[in-house]
Amino acid sequence: MRTLLVMGPGGSGRTTIAAATALEAARDGRRVLLLTTDPAPGLPAGPAPGPGSDPDPLPAPAAGARPGSAPGPGPAHGSPAATDAPPAPAGLTVRRLDPAAHFRRELLALQVHAGPALDLLGAAPLDDDELTPLPGGAPFTYLAALRDAARQEWDLVVADLPALPDAVALLALPEQLRRYLRRLLPPERRAARALRPMLAQLAGVPMPPDGLYEAAARKDADLAAVTDLLAAPTTRVRLVVEPGPAAAGALRTARAGLALHRLPLDAVVANRLLPTASPDPWLADLADRQRAHLKELYEDGAPVREVPHLGRDPRTPADLALLGPLAPDPADAAAPAPPWPVEDLRATEGALVWRVPLPGAVKSDLGLVRRGDELALTVGPFRRLVPLPSALRRCTVTGAALRDGELRVRFAPDPGLWPRTP
Repeated sequence: MRTLLVMGPGGSGRTTIAAATALEAARDGRRVLLLTTDPAPGLPAGPAPGPGSDPDPLPAPAAGARPGSAPGPGPAHGSPAATDAPPAPAGLTVRRLDPAAHFRRELLALQVHAGPALDLLGAAPLDDDELTPLPGGAPFTYLAALRDAARQEWDLVVADLPALPDAVALLALPEQLRRYLRRLLPPERRAARALRPMLAQLAGVPMPPDGLYEAAARKDADLAAVTDLLAAPTTRVRLVVEPGPAAAGALRTARAGLALHRLPLDAVVANRLLPTASPDPWLADLADRQRAHLKELYEDGAPVREVPHLGRDPRTPADLALLGPLAPDPADAAAPAPPWPVEDLRATEGALVWRVPLPGAVKSDLGLVRRGDELALTVGPFRRLVPLPSALRRCTVTGAALRDGELRVRFAPDPGLWPRTP
């Protein structure tokens, strides 16, 4: 299964590009799932899950679907001109995510699991009709949808992510949450269940019940499925920008954040490009300036795909087809992201150098702190705690430098820990 994560600044057209990519791949005969929180232009979304259903269930992919083999579902409600458009391919499933509904289901499920504790405290449970969504719920909705997608057999999953930099923060969330769970509820402590009553007496406080560890184990398994999906060599990120004064800066920020979390960039989509030959002097001047910013995107070194401006907002599958080709080639070989190398310079400089590729990073936005066997790396709005390679855990940090898009962290061997050479 291939996964394409589509992100970009707000208003760049990432939902349209995600929809066009999914539609093209489905017309090639692939089973495609499109995940989005916004209406996909010209594409119908699947029905929202009803009361009592599993959290965020996904329909099974249509086996053996081929373009035109069966009529697609009806047009999306309120889609202009959708009734005149050809049906979507049977192999395409569009899932419009609902963060508010996901929040209600999760909170109601939590009340059920925590019912005995709530009764003990005399708490009154909340009803479905009095729950209102809280800010920040969308990332958890995406994680649940990606978890379900990872457990099914799609040929391609296209995820229309939130705007930058929230999209990069969302992709870093599974790793962070697993870290928090393991620190707060270490799995190895559950092995001492027979000793828990005695430990409770010695400590004078109640110990966490088995149900809490079981819930943590289930959540950890869910997060592990998403983590494996994001780390798979078949997962790529596609960045959508509209060439303009802010496009190059958005690309640099996104590339640095993606590199920090070792998420490979598939391509940069230069969206809504105006035609260069226009009889209107104002449009011709605007197109020239747009092309100048497009050149900056090419100079960054990332692969660029140019998408034309249709002169209107895409409204039908036929409009989306005019934006291609955008679908990833299924024959492209995918390789896992290489580990950050450690260069041994002990013979010449008495140091080990950890080389961390951070294209787009700016020196003034970098931060670096050693925490035990981890290194806390900050790149602009992004932060990650990275485990040190075993050799570097016996060293101390002596300096760091950013050169040609690569952070080089110097480590000096600790004489008290490093084995002595004869």
